[in-house]
Amino acid sequence: MNVAQAAQEIGGKIVIAAEQAAAREVRGGYASDLLSDAMANAVKGDLWVTMQKHVNIVAVASLNELAAIVLVNGREPEQATVDRAREERIPIVCTPRQAFDVIGILYGLGVRGRRMD
Repeated sequence: MNVAQAAQEIGGKIVIAAEQAAAREVRGGYASDLLSDAMANAVKGDLWVTMQKHVNIVAVASLNELAAIVLVNGREPEQATVDRAREERIPIVCTPRQAFDVIGILYGLGVRGRRMD
């Protein structure tokens, strides 16, 4: 599954994405609203489910080479976040669904959390 397909399945819209970025393969998922936690535990190719919408989420996603950021609860990214995500080519998906539902849908589609053990 790629980012565009995942966005469709969770009832989301892609706010930022070059065509190539929306086609990124989703290899797993991670959910956290703590940037330090996501930075330490999300791994390359994950969809990151969060309610955070400020510019620092793009830095974490870029550092960890995440597939995309998924904003839940109808949140929209701040303009600085949009600008930085465009520069870094990080897709941001916005969905009106709550995190619990988004994660359940993705899990049902075969997206799993991964550990670095």
